[in-house]
Amino acid sequence: MSDLPTSPDALLARLDELGIRTETVSHDPVFTVEESQTLRGPGGALSGPGGHCKSLFLKDKKGQLWLVVADEDRKVDMKALQGAIGSGRLSFGKPDLLFEVLGVRPGSVTPFALVNDTGRQVKVILDAAMMKKAPLHYHPLLNDRTTRIAPDDLLRFIAACGHEPMVVDLDAADAGPPAAG
Repeated sequence: MSDLPTSPDALLARLDELGIRTETVSHDPVFTVEESQTLRGPGGALSGPGGHCKSLFLKDKKGQLWLVVADEDRKVDMKALQGAIGSGRLSFGKPDLLFEVLGVRPGSVTPFALVNDTGRQVKVILDAAMMKKAPLHYHPLLNDRTTRIAPDDLLRFIAACGHEPMVVDLDAADAGPPAAG
């Protein structure tokens, strides 16, 4: 943890400075959506309402970096996503690049990591369906805790980091282009 450019405590302090109310729960580290889901049973650390989410750090063939944040159950069709966001061919960003730009390791990718993107290198894509759920759940830079935040507050935080996210209807993107008539 000491090698992180921003600690979880510093992130939570920043959210507090912005007047953004959150709640953070500590738990065993989780590396996959499936592991996270095991913590949601009755009385589990992550039980309760809202949207549990996943974040994908991507790079297109032109070198543009992308952070795609979606509902955990969303199957992300990379080709459809490329068309929806106007990117080149997408692939996953390498762990070293992830740490260099967003200051987190694989398994801890989160929109909160935008606090470390001081060079504004990453374009942010938010799943429209995810944004209709409340609260939203993300790791606060480490995967041994989860922070709940309201969708509007997430948008305020992202804006405070100097980013303007695209909210994309990934259902429409998955459906592909309209049929020719």
